[in-house]
Amino acid sequence: MSRFQTLTPSHLSREAFVGVFADIYEHSPWVAERAFDLGQDASIDSIEGLHQRMATLLLNASREAQLALINAHPDLAGKAAVQGELTACSTSEQAGAGISECTAEEFARFTELNDAYKATFGFPFIKAVKGSNRHQILAAFEQRLHNSAEQEFATALAEINQIALFRLQAL
Repeated sequence: MSRFQTLTPSHLSREAFVGVFADIYEHSPWVAERAFDLGQDASIDSIEGLHQRMATLLLNASREAQLALINAHPDLAGKAAVQGELTACSTSEQAGAGISECTAEEFARFTELNDAYKATFGFPFIKAVKGSNRHQILAAFEQRLHNSAEQEFATALAEINQIALFRLQAL
């Protein structure tokens, strides 16, 4: 089990806990709030333990809450990225995947795929981009457009939980 480098979650007040973990799930502090409200014990002092608690909360949330969290995510290489309106985590993650280095043609392709994906599924394409490059992300976009709505909803939740793990590991 991996420990957090600079904090012990079980020793934090609710306010401090939510402050630290509020953006682990994009613009969805309710996940951190509910994780705290389940009680503070040593199981959440490991990255894996806290991630499991938070991931389970997401997977057990109402479909409406899940959809709201999915919709809280920005488009990859979308307008928010171009205009500098992403959260610090999203900016770093997209830059790490080389999205900020896209050519004009690649940005156009991302826009086209983002639009097609949202028209097909009703929510943005979600991918944990750490370890991927923009070419792999575009290929995943094209492949996943052929999935069913239920497959993509489940995939989006799995990707969001992977993003959360990466964010916890960065603390």
